[in-house]
Amino acid sequence: MSLPEPMAAARPTQCSAKGCRRDASYAIVWRNPRIHAEDRHKTWLACDEHRTTLSDFLSLRGFPMHVVPIDELDPADRPSAP
Repeated sequence: MSLPEPMAAARPTQCSAKGCRRDASYAIVWRNPRIHAEDRHKTWLACDEHRTTLSDFLSLRGFPMHVVPIDELDPADRPSAP
């Protein structure tokens, strides 16, 4: 008898770009320095197609950020389920 996988592992990780339903390959970890303390940040997930678009959106606003492959994302940085 096999046990089902945990819900988080069974659910695909979806790109954060509006209208995109693709699985994410990257995580963009960022913060708005005007409203977030240095230890607080947000995480957007991005597919290959939207990685640059989402990163550029944040860069143009001067938000500190870094992009990592989703497999290397620190568990503390994982976005919470909706």
